[in-house]
Order: sequence, then C-alpha cells, then structure tokens
Amino acid sequence: MSLKDKRILLIIAGGIAAYKSLDLIRRLKERGAAVTPVMTKAAEEFVTPLAVGALSGGTVFTDLFSRTQEQDVGHIRLARENDLIIVAPATANLMAKMAHGLADDLASAVLLARDCPVLLAPAMNPKMWSAPPTQRNLATLLMDGVETIGPMKGEMAERGEAGKGRMAEPMEIVVAAEKRLDDSPRPLAGKHAIVTSGPTVEAIDPVRYIANRSSGRQGHAIAAALARLGAQVTLVSGPVAIADPPGVETLHVESARDMLKTVEKALPADIAVMVAAVSDWRAADTAQQKMKKKPGEAPPPLALTENPDILKTIGHHARRPRLVVGFAAETRDVTAYATDKLARKGADLIVANDVSEEGVMGGGHNRVTLVTKSGAEEWPDMSKDAVAERLAHWIAERFVAQASLPF
Repeated sequence: MSLKDKRILLIIAGGIAAYKSLDLIRRLKERGAAVTPVMTKAAEEFVTPLAVGALSGGTVFTDLFSRTQEQDVGHIRLARENDLIIVAPATANLMAKMAHGLADDLASAVLLARDCPVLLAPAMNPKMWSAPPTQRNLATLLMDGVETIGPMKGEMAERGEAGKGRMAEPMEIVVAAEKRLDDSPRPLAGKHAIVTSGPTVEAIDPVRYIANRSSGRQGHAIAAALARLGAQVTLVSGPVAIADPPGVETLHVESARDMLKTVEKALPADIAVMVAAVSDWRAADTAQQKMKKKPGEAPPPLALTENPDILKTIGHHARRPRLVVGFAAETRDVTAYATDKLARKGADLIVANDVSEEGVMGGGHNRVTLVTKSGAEEWPDMSKDAVAERLAHWIAERFVAQASLPF
C-alpha cells in the first residue's frame, strides 16, 4: 500500500503527544503523501509551527480569523481539498467539540465542514479517556463514521500514571491511514488469520530458561502482510525485542502451553500460520528458587518433558482452520523433513528453511522451500519482509481460486 499523491490534512491538538506529530509528518511524506498541518492554539504550547512547517514543507494553518488565509473562506477549502483528515493527538476537548458540532476555532470548523473521512488518534490521561462523557462522545463519533486508532496502554507523562491513553505510534497511524485510503483489492477481507511468532520460553527456575533462537521477525512480517491483504489477524507472540506489527491484534505469551491455550482461544479462524519456534521440551519440574551452583559438585540433573505440539494440535483440531501452514527450521535434509512433517502434523503447507547458515535465525533474510502434497517449490534468498509478502499472496490466491473447494 502507498500514500503516494494522497492529500492529508493533519490536525494537531494540544497535548504532550503532539511531539509525535513531527515524526508522523515525516512518515507520511516518506510514503508520498502531501501533508497540510492545522494546529490548535493549545498545540502551539507543545510544538512550534516553525518545526511543523519545516517538516511538512508548506503553510501551517492556525487561525480561523486570519486575514490572509480566510479571505477565500480558507477553512472550507481545507475541509474539501483533502483525501483524509488525521487528528493526532485527538484530545478529549477536540473530540467533545466534534461530537457536539462546535466550531469555535480553525480545527473544529474544518472538522465540521469536511467531506472526507476522519481518522482520530486519541491521547489523554487514562481517567479522561474512561470518563463517561468522553466515552459518550466517542460513541457518537463512531456512529458518525469517524475511525480511530488507539489509544494504547502504557506509561503517561504524569508521574506514576499508567493505563489506556497513550497516542498510537506514528507508524501505527500511517498503517491505519493506508488502510483507510487503500482502494486496491483486499482478497482476504472477512478472513481471520492466527499467526504464531517468536520463541517460547520454558522456565527452569526463576532465573534460567530453555528457549529457541528466534527474533520473531518472520512471523511478525507475515502477520502484517496478511493484514495488508484485508485479513483480521491475531498474532500470538513469544518474548521478542521487536515492536508489535501495526494493524494486528497481538497477544503476548511465554511458554508453549500458554501459546497453545491462546491459539485455541482465538479459534475459529480461516487461516493458521504457525511460525513460532516452539521449544520441544520443558523442565519436568520448575524449581521455585534459583538453583545454586555449589563448588566441586556436578550440576543437578535436568529432567525434561515434551511440550505440546501446537502445529499438530491445530492441524487435527475439531475447529481446524481451513488452511494450516507450518514452518520447519532444519539444519539438514530440509525438504525430506518438511515432507514428513506435512503428513504427520495435518498441515496443508510447510515452509521449510535451512537454519544451518549463519544469520538466518535472528537475521533479516531467509531462503525457504514451500512443501505441499503436490511437491516442493524453492524460493530464492530474499528479505523476511519479501518472504512474508509473497507467502501472504500465495495464501490469498488459494482462497480466491478455491473459494468452495478444500485445499
């Protein structure tokens, strides 16, 4: 998706999150959008029109009664000449004005006169967000067709405050804008996909654990690619050091048992893509205290027990998704092991990769082979994002071509 040649009016309201609007402008322009900023008086207390104008490359509109900008009824022109209006941050005050049709400054007048879609990125103290008047105003705006992204949970600017009220990150807002303006085909619209990603962590004691070397980059990229094709995506992720993909519901887990439970809870689904590097074993008994090393003594024996096989469970589940995709990370005989795995685990496709080479686990590139009942198809070395995009289209093509047939 692209925002090339799209005209976006960015309304910046007064809140500490206004500083994020500077990065948002940069991200929108990187994707080819023309950005026209409107700032409320309160916004100017947090970021300057000079900084906003330097990044947007054009006029920053601030005053409803400007002699130069309003001589041709500028607020009406601003309301009509754009493909999308983004309000970031959207404060409780501005949302209240929108919900009740007030127009006492440039931002609220433009919003009342607009004839294009509006995307709000709310940002405020959690108590303000959960307050009944704000929730009533939100309900009104949603009924009026306004769309929202966020707010997110996290630490607030106020010391000791935390909860739901943080403005969505700039890239999350960009993705939401792309979705709103995207007129390309969305072949997976109406389909629910579950994706697992990252490693699982199996505790030995409160300090030590068993895990696999997985960054989560491939699984997260696949979740994002499926969402771009219109799927409703639930991503079940083990502990990773990368951000949740925008436009995707991400559920965080640690152990294999937690992951399986969360995946089953997310059913039913049309598609399951099991990318996570699940630990095959866990400690049979988890020590409640740190196991201490004693000089001259051998380490205590570590008894292991097998973890649940998530791919096999879903592949033979009573509520089995119509398409089940598994991943096989192997160090030798890649295609042979993947073919065996396809049959044993009830999958429709195994994406196999050779991880014996340096840099595959945790790196940015992958070389995969797709194994189905029909045979094997080798793909060239490419970035994990490219693998994700190509795999998402492979999945979509089969749903379109075989809408009424089994895979």
